[in-house]
Amino acid sequence: MGKVFRFHKDVDTDQIIASQYLLFPTIDEMKDHTFESLNSDFASQVKPGDFVVADENFGCGSSREQAPSVLKALGVKAVIAKSFARIFYRNSINIGMPVIVSKELYDVVKDGDEMELDLQAGVITVDGKQYSCTKLPAKMQEILDAGGLLASLNQ
Repeated sequence: MGKVFRFHKDVDTDQIIASQYLLFPTIDEMKDHTFESLNSDFASQVKPGDFVVADENFGCGSSREQAPSVLKALGVKAVIAKSFARIFYRNSINIGMPVIVSKELYDVVKDGDEMELDLQAGVITVDGKQYSCTKLPAKMQEILDAGGLLASLNQ
């Protein structure tokens, strides 16, 4: 069970982690500035196991791998959106961050809702109601289970 942090349509990678923080040498130093322009309290409020839920085109903009990396470093369990920018989607899988498409969830949840995600079944539960989401192909699930693409290749 995790808490929902809800974001709008077309959240770009600069809104996830602004370019001036890319100068920091580590993801651990960057993560405290995640979503700073949209929700200045996000990094201090998000807890391991919480979820980011967004409208369409999440992660558009640049191809910076730091955007999904700061979310993973903060313990975000998954990002669920109506759709993703392709490079953000692939970068997320490559680092072991689940990105899940659900066409209906954004319209029914609000900030602070408690939610459960069953990746294997492709089911999200909020307030006792279930919503469908994409089930990842077996190979993608193996990459996530290993902690990312490099970890998967090293096994």
